[in-house]
Amino acid sequence: MNTSSIVQKLWNYCNVLRDDGMSYGSYVEQVTYLLFLKMADERTKAPYNQKSRVPEKYSWPSLIKKDGDELFDHYRHTLDELGKQKGLLGLIFNKSQNKFQDPAKLRRLIVDLIDKETWVSMSADVKGDAYEGLLEKNAQDTKSGAGRRGNQVPRGRGTGGPMAKEGVMTRR
Repeated sequence: MNTSSIVQKLWNYCNVLRDDGMSYGSYVEQVTYLLFLKMADERTKAPYNQKSRVPEKYSWPSLIKKDGDELFDHYRHTLDELGKQKGLLGLIFNKSQNKFQDPAKLRRLIVDLIDKETWVSMSADVKGDAYEGLLEKNAQDTKSGAGRRGNQVPRGRGTGGPMAKEGVMTRR
């Protein structure tokens, strides 16, 4: 799969989750956690045959086997437990949280988008270009206003004051 089609798949799914109330930043964060787990699993297979640093109980195959509320709870526990690990794993997952609202959408992202690709064999350029493409699409979306909720305006276009929060100001 080429870079533009990967970016388009990621972006299309981002729109589904934004309609569910997930912010763009949260989407990128959740995809990053899931891609990390998927790629850690891929590196345990040929030609890499590396030992995974992710405990088996919280590995990619453990997510794939679950569905519904069981998947939802397991993903939440996975993020929490990996955040407690020592070293790089604990650093990556420190204070991570499940930002999904719907277990079916989490399952769809895992099965239909992430699991269908072999991410570790993609060049760093493809993964970097995919991430850059998402950032670019977000910037375009934000400029057009499509990324904002109806009652929000970018900071700097309002009056500031107590209603301003996290770079976004609420209209009165």
